[in-house]
Amino acid sequence: MTDELVVQAPRSATWQVHLDRSMWVGGVRGLMLQALHPLAMLGVWQNSNFQDDPFGRLRRTADFVGRVTFGSPAEADEIGRRVRGIHRALRITDPLTGRTHRVDDPELLLWVHCAEVSSYLEVARRGGLGLNERQADRYLREQRRSASYVGLHPEDVPGSCAEMDAYFKQVRPALRVTEEAAATVRFLLWPRLPKELRRLSPGKPAYFPFGALCYYTLPEWARRMYGVLPEVPPAAVSAALRAFRLGMNALPEPVHDRAFMPSTRAMLAGARARLGAAGYDVSKGLKGLTDPRRWPATGTDVPGGQSARPSQGLRSDPAV
Repeated sequence: MTDELVVQAPRSATWQVHLDRSMWVGGVRGLMLQALHPLAMLGVWQNSNFQDDPFGRLRRTADFVGRVTFGSPAEADEIGRRVRGIHRALRITDPLTGRTHRVDDPELLLWVHCAEVSSYLEVARRGGLGLNERQADRYLREQRRSASYVGLHPEDVPGSCAEMDAYFKQVRPALRVTEEAAATVRFLLWPRLPKELRRLSPGKPAYFPFGALCYYTLPEWARRMYGVLPEVPPAAVSAALRAFRLGMNALPEPVHDRAFMPSTRAMLAGARARLGAAGYDVSKGLKGLTDPRRWPATGTDVPGGQSARPSQGLRSDPAV
């Protein structure tokens, strides 16, 4: 694996999903879904500054996802060690039982992983990204590698849509809306802006439609548990999601990437440089590489020098 240019190659299903701008909706949806696990929610509540800096947490999550997708193996290994080290040192105190739990408990890590990657995949597909069931399964198989960076064993992680559905069916009896979960969802619908963004407060009402869109993309059973907003027709949600996705995907990559932390932007620039040197056409940025016609005749990012042409790729035409 050390000869790879990026952790997930442009031919991967992960590349298609993680370059789609619907990821912003998927990320917030994932946080809302994660909050339904009482112990996982306590872990966030007791060990983070989420309510003081919600956008910071979202950007840090984007940095991790970016590095284990577009980063070099060394960059992914480094952030994996950092995340595992942080989790290893943190504890959760259950006020009902008095018991102390580890943040890096495999069951908690698995819940967070599944809530996150299933949200990315389901939002992207509902928003119009053309992945069939086989390709969706491939995405989840590829995400087993991402799960390994936080300390999970890949074989313990759902690697298909059927396995993911079975996992959620198994875990649902343990989920509930705690006071912390309810407060988190209300906060995500109407967040308090950090100090550096307080000047944008007059435009804050424009955020609510985005937060509501994230909420309405939750599974029906999760919305029923929360009961925060009145139900709307699913077709209206899908149409709004498609409009959001099309608008965001139309943004030039340099403009869109300003939302990331400087270190994330530097990592993405490094990925573009490595791929460009290997013969990929990066004139349209990383997102342009969802088109196999911009790949070289042989993929140097593929172990063993296998062909990276469409015959080896995800699909022969770019997903839209």
